[in-house]
Amino acid sequence: MSDNPIVSKWNELKALVEALEADVAKNAKGVAAAGVRARKGLRQLQSKSKEIVKLMIETDKAGKQEK
Repeated sequence: MSDNPIVSKWNELKALVEALEADVAKNAKGVAAAGVRARKGLRQLQSKSKEIVKLMIETDKAGKQEK
């Protein structure tokens, strides 16, 4: 199941969220540089989320065409 591209992208997304956790906490305490890193990471998160959605749609369409 690990060779599934959707699962692979999902695992990347989860790793990114875990990496952002520390910067978000630091920014909440007032560290401005952590806020910059967190915002950059959130933009990456948004981009990766869009990739997963596109991949899922392509997979669903391919599955429907095979039937």
